[in-house]
Amino acid sequence: MDIESIHDLVDAAGSAPTPGAAADAIERVLVVDDSTLQRRILTAMLRRWGFDVSEAPSGEAALALCDVHAFDLIICDWMMPGMSGLDFCRAFRARRQDRYVYFILLTSKSEKDEVAKGLESGADDFVTKPVSGEELRARIAAAARIMKNERELSEKNRTITRAYAEIKALYAAVDRDLNEARKLQHSLLRDRHADFGTATASFLLRSCGHVGGDLVGHFRIDGARIGLFALDVSGHGIASALLTARLAGYLSGSARDQNIALRRTGPDSFVARDLVEVAGELNEMMLSDLDTEHYFTMVLAHADLATGRVDLLQAGHPYPMVQRATGEVELVGQGGLPIGLVPDAPFEVCTVRLAPGDRLLLASDGITECADETGQMLGEDGLTGFLKASADLGGEAFFQALLWDLAAFTTCEEMADDVSGILLEYRGPPQPPRR
Repeated sequence: MDIESIHDLVDAAGSAPTPGAAADAIERVLVVDDSTLQRRILTAMLRRWGFDVSEAPSGEAALALCDVHAFDLIICDWMMPGMSGLDFCRAFRARRQDRYVYFILLTSKSEKDEVAKGLESGADDFVTKPVSGEELRARIAAAARIMKNERELSEKNRTITRAYAEIKALYAAVDRDLNEARKLQHSLLRDRHADFGTATASFLLRSCGHVGGDLVGHFRIDGARIGLFALDVSGHGIASALLTARLAGYLSGSARDQNIALRRTGPDSFVARDLVEVAGELNEMMLSDLDTEHYFTMVLAHADLATGRVDLLQAGHPYPMVQRATGEVELVGQGGLPIGLVPDAPFEVCTVRLAPGDRLLLASDGITECADETGQMLGEDGLTGFLKASADLGGEAFFQALLWDLAAFTTCEEMADDVSGILLEYRGPPQPPRR
């Protein structure tokens, strides 16, 4: 066939470029065929349609070209001496590709098993020989739509991957910051155990997240008296933790001159302020000075370690529990309103006396509101049962047993709320020696 006959075939196939194909997803095409005439016919048509076309007479030559150039579409004859079209397709697909390349096999085979073999080898489409220009144009147009969608999807995937990497890096940074915040928050509780001679106090603080809204602690009033506080800021997370950190400063045991529960009377002497007065000041501060919708529950207590008298103010916190030396448990307090909920909230103080061997437990609602798999809360009755079951355990051993009991009760790996508490165990004043 001469050149004029080839041009006649090309003209019969149409001279208008395939709409959107050359301009969008498919620009560079590789034609692979051992027949020089077939390659010329296909190349002439493709160039007439606006494509940048390269030719290869064999699969081996095509692989060499693929090492140098990036193609969008490969049109390859199935039956070739040496490396067949299927072999070339397998070898090409086995290579690492930066982007997907559409592969069309030219074949006279129409049997289903042969078509399946071609698809398994990595071919995307088939065009039967002799090649129809109109059919080839239609196949390339379809390929262009697929390639365009594939590349748009790939770009979106790359965008998502980059965004995910950025989010992952940001999350790692936030996680590091939150871990540091957790350390700082737990440093607010300087001691987990304190021995005052006539009594000991043990403290539990465990957040359900990185940081939490619970805080427990103590401060010295004078030689015989100490202050105890247990508070729980509403909500969870960073905002609650920030408010907790601020409140810790108002009840500091190390910076006593900044502790609003104390009044200085001398260079190094302090007296306790009235508990109702302190609660009222905190309530006013929450409502007026702080721009927040948070509130907090609290138990604030003054304990006289010489006499065993404990004055308690309960502001919405779970009821304090006194376990007598006999093992019996009593609930004390009047409930009260949380701090920062309503203006001019009334607060009351109750008094309890501890005898030698008695102990006082201040527990957060993360303990009493711990729920089992049916949604049933532990409540004061359940906590009373835990106290009685662990009557022979004191200090940190008691809190460790309490955490085990809570884990068994809720059957969850993680607690749903912050857990905190204070256990004050009263020994009583030393007895004078017998004569």
